[in-house]
Amino acid sequence: MSEKIKIVDCPRDAMQGMHDFISTDDKIDHLVKLLKVGFDRIDCGSFVSPKIIPQMSDTKEVLEAVKDLVSNSKLSVIVASEGGAERAVQHTNVDYLGFPFSISEQFQKDNTHKSREEAFQSILNISKMIENTGKELLIYFSMAFGNPYGEEWDVELVKDWAARFSDIGIKNINLSDTTSVADPKDVEELFHNLIEKYPQIEFGAHFHSTYNEWFPKVDAAFQNGCRRFDGAIKGFGGCPMAKSDLIGNTPTEKLISYAESVGAHHGLNLFAFESAYNSALKVMG
Repeated sequence: MSEKIKIVDCPRDAMQGMHDFISTDDKIDHLVKLLKVGFDRIDCGSFVSPKIIPQMSDTKEVLEAVKDLVSNSKLSVIVASEGGAERAVQHTNVDYLGFPFSISEQFQKDNTHKSREEAFQSILNISKMIENTGKELLIYFSMAFGNPYGEEWDVELVKDWAARFSDIGIKNINLSDTTSVADPKDVEELFHNLIEKYPQIEFGAHFHSTYNEWFPKVDAAFQNGCRRFDGAIKGFGGCPMAKSDLIGNTPTEKLISYAESVGAHHGLNLFAFESAYNSALKVMG
């Protein structure tokens, strides 16, 4: 029996840095198409200040529009504060609250206006808030493979933070290459060691990359035990808060091709994906 690989599509990440506002109706129509594909999860919006990410100011309306749709895909949204989490938990169709925790102190301050310790405390508060709601926390380790600020980084630093999150019961962590600086050797070491040491945590990969440079990192992660990968159709997107040129996401279509090349079962409806792909080109291309 072939191994299963979980593919996550991230329209939130694809859209958030675009200057022209994408209409709410277009976002809804695109999400409806994505929900038919069979992705493990769809990163569909965020509850952060609209002054910071105006593109996501209509997340509430988008979620309301699809709340009665039946899909095998779970939905996640980004929150960066207790207030954002309070808004997110009001939506019954939100399954995961994603919190961007940065290995880089500078990026944590730029992205959430908190220190890492303050962000850690917010995560503790949110974890208590969502007890008995059926929702889960997903922690994004931003700058997990280095940073453009010249700040200290090494594999041991990431391991230390993973230990702290394990101690408070976090079950989902994404290792994020926010500015596409990851060395495949570091990808190998981190996934191998973290998956071995913390089997109770599912570690996913969220790699930003140029369209043709995704393979070494994805392959290094897969060969060392990672089975959940984030992507965005056509590689659209990137982090507008990273203080560097916007570098897109791993293309979802490349993740599908990779899964098939290694004989991993992705479980996606490729006819539905073609429709979603064409929708992404129309909405974001």
